[in-house]
Amino acid sequence: MNYLLVFVGGGLGASLRHFVNVICARGLGTAFPWGTFIINISGSLVMGLIAGYLAFKGEASQPWRLFLMTGILGGYTTFSAFSLDTALLYERGEIGSALFYVLGSVLLSIAGLFAGLALVRHLA
Repeated sequence: MNYLLVFVGGGLGASLRHFVNVICARGLGTAFPWGTFIINISGSLVMGLIAGYLAFKGEASQPWRLFLMTGILGGYTTFSAFSLDTALLYERGEIGSALFYVLGSVLLSIAGLFAGLALVRHLA
């Protein structure tokens, strides 16, 4: 059942992501990745709202967490999970780990993308 909740939530989140990207491309153009920019910020804001609510106001059942946070927000943007992980490391006082996580994730992800592009170009 948990996998089904993540599956359905992920589909909803991915559909919402596509909708925001289309609206941004039509309204703001495609010269800058406004859709992804807005998605990453809004997804992180919503993750913070949900995580804060769960931490300070109440407890949600595991199925609701899976549906909302892993499913919908995971389908909408994984940047929200990245932001939450960074905040948790920082709040635990693990500043070095947080910095390593941020820089390593961003730099190595971009390097991985360029490596993948280069490999395909080489093989093509």
